[in-house]
Amino acid sequence: MSVTARIAIGWLYLVLCGCMAPEGYEPHVPEGDPRQGREVLAELECGVCHVIPGVPGARGRVGPALADYKRNVYIAGRYPNDPDILTRFVRDAPSMSPDTAMPAIEMSEAQARDIAAYLYSL
Repeated sequence: MSVTARIAIGWLYLVLCGCMAPEGYEPHVPEGDPRQGREVLAELECGVCHVIPGVPGARGRVGPALADYKRNVYIAGRYPNDPDILTRFVRDAPSMSPDTAMPAIEMSEAQARDIAAYLYSL
């Protein structure tokens, strides 16, 4: 079975089993600024790979669409969708998930927190 098929089956399982975060879940990113996060996402051109609501031109189809991100239970299909983990993942995804297509991205810890805050605001 191809990797794409396994990923599709995994996402279908998550949706059907109710493994999405509950409605009303509001993760908090300490010192994260969603407005700044949207600007950083645009500046770093994250929309080349992702569809990101509110970020001009963010129509990429390499990575997953990031709408309603806070409802995801997992990051990269293996880590809990937690603000600290997401902050680490957006900076250096390959160190956590070596088979990811997402590159390590040079950014500050503050920028990563801002990105996480924006994604959780969607």
